[in-house]
Amino acid sequence: MADNTPIIELKNISRTYDTGKVKVTALKETDISINPGEFVAIMGHSGSGKSTLLSILGFLDRPDTGKYYFMGEDITSLGDDDLSLLRNHAAGFIFQQFHLLPRMTVLENTGLPMLYAGKKDMKMAAGEKIDIVGLSHRKGHYSNELSGGEQQRVAIARSIVNEPLILFADEPTGNLDSKRGDEIIEILKGLNRKGKTIIMVTHAMDIALNADRIISMLDGEIISDVKTCNWKDADAGGKPGIHLKDIISRPDKMYQKARFSDYMKQAIGSISSHKLRSFLSMLGILIGVAAVISMLAIGQGAKDAITQQLSALGSNLLMVRPGSTRSHGVSLEAGTVTRLTLNDARAIANLDEVAGVAPVVNGGGQVVHGNKNWGTRIMGVGTEHEKLRAAKPVTGRFFSEEELRMRSKVALLGLTVARELFGEEDPVGKTIKINRINFTILGILPTRGASTYRDQDDILIMPVTTAMYRLMGKEYVDYIDVEIKSPEIIDRAKVSITNLIIKRHLLSEREVDSFNIRDMTEIRDALTSTTKTMGWLLGAVAAISLLVGGIGIMNIMLVTVKERTREIGLRKAIGATRRDILIQFLIESAFLTFAGGLTGIILGAGITVLLAKIANWSVKISFFSIILSTFFSIIVGITFGLWPAIQASKLKPVEALRYE
Repeated sequence: MADNTPIIELKNISRTYDTGKVKVTALKETDISINPGEFVAIMGHSGSGKSTLLSILGFLDRPDTGKYYFMGEDITSLGDDDLSLLRNHAAGFIFQQFHLLPRMTVLENTGLPMLYAGKKDMKMAAGEKIDIVGLSHRKGHYSNELSGGEQQRVAIARSIVNEPLILFADEPTGNLDSKRGDEIIEILKGLNRKGKTIIMVTHAMDIALNADRIISMLDGEIISDVKTCNWKDADAGGKPGIHLKDIISRPDKMYQKARFSDYMKQAIGSISSHKLRSFLSMLGILIGVAAVISMLAIGQGAKDAITQQLSALGSNLLMVRPGSTRSHGVSLEAGTVTRLTLNDARAIANLDEVAGVAPVVNGGGQVVHGNKNWGTRIMGVGTEHEKLRAAKPVTGRFFSEEELRMRSKVALLGLTVARELFGEEDPVGKTIKINRINFTILGILPTRGASTYRDQDDILIMPVTTAMYRLMGKEYVDYIDVEIKSPEIIDRAKVSITNLIIKRHLLSEREVDSFNIRDMTEIRDALTSTTKTMGWLLGAVAAISLLVGGIGIMNIMLVTVKERTREIGLRKAIGATRRDILIQFLIESAFLTFAGGLTGIILGAGITVLLAKIANWSVKISFFSIILSTFFSIIVGITFGLWPAIQASKLKPVEALRYE
């Protein structure tokens, strides 16, 4: 910019506002030229257009028609971000309403424009400007602890912290008494002497006379433009050698650096200053995350419980049972053609695919101990039953191969039988009678719980040979449990067992159906599928809870945008770009959801533990559910905070500052 070039020049500028019902023309083809170092006062009654002119001069508003030349270059068509840079680097604003942020100290309010300038040493530079306006003793105070004159001084310090070329003052003494007003005017005159171009709007002639040029307006037009007696000691002039491109071509590394830590500090300050609103914002996410944690814990616990119950069925287990055949259309009872024997079990055990075999016979009987008796289900099993059916005793031991071979009179009791016959007494080593035959108790079976049709702990187990030849008088087994070495060869094992039974019993094609082989993996797959479905259902319910929480976040953030409209206007007036506002509101939203998520994790874990103790449910908190819920809560916060953030970033500074 050459020394003789006006710093500001408007040509044929017009501005019309559409209120919805009527159009109001605020400026009519206005021409104005302001040189570097001038102190210009713009006067006029309310509605004369002086505030609109100041907003356009200060890059807060755009004209409808005409040209705006700044430092000799046309800036009429500059984008919003470029205008933000001009407001941040070339302009300083002193507002009638001060527009200090209440949750910030004097020092922080003063240094706020430097945040959007990407500058370091904010505290040092802000402190220097506070010293200039005579408030060094109030740096740590908040705005509500200051008088009106002190607040206006802070606004002046903030306006000059970035060393702007021009100061724009909107009724700087309008809310002050005459003494405080004179102090503010003296500060402005001192800044003008040091080279600052000052454009001041006022309605008072005694204030305007402090300027060296007075422009009067009426109905959107300039009606007079006169020079006053120049009180300055010397012509200050502007800053030589500065060009527009130096201002609006800020290096990317500075532009991108709008420091995250500063944004985070701003966000935390906003959240902490509205504790109830912030808590309500967090509440939805908190409940949603707690629901995710607890429901997934319930689902995982149920899955583990089912897995534990399935282990009782055996791993890779097949069940070989005698079937039935049909004669002249009549179905005969099971075992009428093929009766399974202990020798069949031994033969099956020799197959390559087989890991273990346990023949089983079933029956019932009355068990007596002392003066107590109990009718229960009796099973005769092989020694492999302990492994195949996860029947390792909780106390005592299982019977041995020797006891099986010798048809020993030994037994293991289910918990229900032990409780009914012995109460709290340890039954191991004691003697009971079954059908008047004495049996020694070797151990207590693990708890199975109740099924839909019977108590699975109401059972007594003994060696299959003892049950067949000493107690029940059976020559054949009821079925044979077969464990296969791996799931991949189950189908092959079925074929081998089928061929073995056919060969041993000399069965014809018509009699092949006289026995069957049940595959327990089908039951396992069905239960696993059911568990998975239940898990998805619980997860869906929890996701809906998070969704509702996200909607709550969005609603609260939209309200926040409305409440903080003037703050947003101030931030944009001192240089915040749309990106700056967008990031700040997104950080607030994400921080709220993250804090809500962490609290929700604690609450969800507490609920899970409570359910486990009170309802005696099987629950399991997984690390995956914690990571999932935390990640999802942040995504929800960012997603639902995006719309309010976009709305905030789109606000025009001049409209936002006037928002009531």
